[in-house]
Amino acid sequence: MRKTMFKMTMGLGIMVLAAQQVQAQGQNCAPREDVLTRLTDTYDETRRGYGLAQQGAVMELFASTQRGSWTITVTFPNGVTCLVASGQSFEAVAEALPPNA
Repeated sequence: MRKTMFKMTMGLGIMVLAAQQVQAQGQNCAPREDVLTRLTDTYDETRRGYGLAQQGAVMELFASTQRGSWTITVTFPNGVTCLVASGQSFEAVAEALPPNA
């Protein structure tokens, strides 16, 4: 009985988190071109890095050295881009990577 109750509680928690994520995506997502235009025109941000995420999504880091602002986005295969995080005090780092051990 205790295991069943624990599983039900965990399942409910996961559903609540999923619902919050879907709601947040609806508020912070738009077609990729619209997002890029906004980041460039409003914040002077340009792409500084990118990487492949799960299920074919692409994570990108945009930043402005002039303003110090930065934004992380995720673009899904359907062309929708969502804002994941943003902040201030961006600094580019040019450090040598440590050698492989």
